[in-house]
Amino acid sequence: MRFLRTAFQSVLAPVLTTSLYFIVFGAAIGGRMPDLGGVDYGAFIIPGLLMLTLLGETTSNSSFGIYMPRFTGTIYELLSAPVGVAETLLGFVGAAMTKSLLLAAIILVTARLFVDYSIAHPVLAVLYIMLVASAFSLFGFILGIWADNFEKLGIIPMLFLTPLTFLGGTFYSIDMLPKPWDTIALANPIVYLVSGLRWTFYGSSDVEIGVSFAITLGFLACCVAVIAYIFRTGWRLRA
Repeated sequence: MRFLRTAFQSVLAPVLTTSLYFIVFGAAIGGRMPDLGGVDYGAFIIPGLLMLTLLGETTSNSSFGIYMPRFTGTIYELLSAPVGVAETLLGFVGAAMTKSLLLAAIILVTARLFVDYSIAHPVLAVLYIMLVASAFSLFGFILGIWADNFEKLGIIPMLFLTPLTFLGGTFYSIDMLPKPWDTIALANPIVYLVSGLRWTFYGSSDVEIGVSFAITLGFLACCVAVIAYIFRTGWRLRA
């Protein structure tokens, strides 16, 4: 309900940005690009653009959602209420996940206006999108707890997450990079996320799907462990 009250910023802006990407890269440049792994270039960039929006929206919304109660001091009402950790996470993280999943669905519908594509493994695609959304919603929750001002709230998504996503194979295949950059690119964790989602769409990717799932699950487990520590110790919640 909160993000629906700001639909222009929350929904239309990401959809408009994604549409511009399709116009520039899919139509203007895509027509001059060869197929990548048998996939039309316009369709090839769909998983990358979806991941770009997914990571940014889940992280930003989850971090802002928990930061504002801390900023205004209303967090103490939540901490003193008979609400468990699971219920708290379900409220804050679930809201960020819901928004990001709705945006993902809208972007896939929007992509159909520009590119003809099909999803090879739709069930795995939905599962993987939900897994990534939950992991980065938890990550955003941690950022919202860690940040003590608005600058810190945006520094990770803007200076690290977005650049790593652009360099993570969103608009190209890692195999297209010359040596040793193709090997260096594998040090970017976003590569595995984009490749995993691309595999669920087209059955091929730069990285084995098992590795992508394992890294995503590992990141999710790390976020859960950090949040468990935060609630157990009260770090930055009660200070």
